[in-house]
Amino acid sequence: MDHFEEYCTKFVQEVGAKEGPISPVITSSASFGYGDSQTAEGIFNGSVKKPLYSRVGNPTTAKLESIMAMMDGGVGAVATSSGMGAITLAVMSLVSAGDHIISIGGLFGGTYSFFSETLSRFGIKTNFFDVDELDAIKNAITEHTKIIFLESVGNPNIRLPDIQSIAKIANDNGIALIVDNTITPLSIKPLELGADIAVYSTTKIISGNASALGGCAVFRSINEGDDKFKSDKYPFMAKFIKGAGKMALIPNAKKRALRDFGMSANAHASYQTMLGLETLPLRMPRVVQSIETVVKALDAQGVHINHPSLPKHPHHQRYQTLFQNGCGTLFTIDMGTQEKAYKFLDNSKLATITANIGDSRTLALHMASTIYSDFSDEEKEFLGITDGLIRISVGLENPEDIIDDFIQASE
Repeated sequence: MDHFEEYCTKFVQEVGAKEGPISPVITSSASFGYGDSQTAEGIFNGSVKKPLYSRVGNPTTAKLESIMAMMDGGVGAVATSSGMGAITLAVMSLVSAGDHIISIGGLFGGTYSFFSETLSRFGIKTNFFDVDELDAIKNAITEHTKIIFLESVGNPNIRLPDIQSIAKIANDNGIALIVDNTITPLSIKPLELGADIAVYSTTKIISGNASALGGCAVFRSINEGDDKFKSDKYPFMAKFIKGAGKMALIPNAKKRALRDFGMSANAHASYQTMLGLETLPLRMPRVVQSIETVVKALDAQGVHINHPSLPKHPHHQRYQTLFQNGCGTLFTIDMGTQEKAYKFLDNSKLATITANIGDSRTLALHMASTIYSDFSDEEKEFLGITDGLIRISVGLENPEDIIDDFIQASE
């Protein structure tokens, strides 16, 4: 069966119900009545599986979480209010002041500033590396390193990591690996490749139509025998493993992050996200095929394109072997100068100028003047942000229409 095709059945069957309301029910309530005092006690200690309070769980959101966990082969998931909420939940559930993080990839501007500015204010240090700096990554590990964070595809530098090799480094050193898989849901399975947590901005291609802000973190099961989370590096996990066993990363995330930071998912957004999930297996192969068609045609016309499906890309071989199901919706165009980039964007009749990605529509944005406008020259250079760089997110339009529009826009 086609890689994407199997999820067409799984998703529509999981989202819909056979009895009662077929479409998921939106539980639009912030709080829940417990009925009696004994039940209330059981809900709070976890022995009674009923809703406690929507900040830490909502029935509509719980259904989304079960489908996201199924998608990635996780033991469970926690949905959040945004993609940055999911990253914050996953990271803050594992670190304390004095800890160290290794961050690898593009990176998305919000992620980079979270690590470099926000966490540093709380005494958590982050070192940043390119995806191919494996020896430097190994040498940077210290006794305080708690997390290796990785983007499945660099956003926006479109560099592809060897996820399995990086996972081996993390696992050999007993360090948690978190993979931001926002750009490649279904295409890449981080937990199968050795990650401990996969995080998503479900706002992007999972929802697919700019209607619902959301995020999600999917967690692997704790192993019955040896497990990195049973080591002295993560002593706080002991009580969660004792109480929840293989599910321990879920209560750890909820009690060490969600409960106190409150990056909780909204029931209405969770509902809209599930509607997006139903068609994700149909949209992903369409985008993967379209993007290869578009970048090949534009490259042949002399447009400065960056995408690993092109033989000139340094990770072209990796794209063919490790990313056989594509690497998401993104490619970049470098027009050389900001003036030419603006001219391209303003001449395009098809692209929507916005900071979002993964939409049903083709989106575009000049990077240096927007998301990365307050970054230093050194930071921009490391992240691959040039004066003329435009990030493109390919939508569901006819690829020939995209090609024609972009060629006329670049003239």
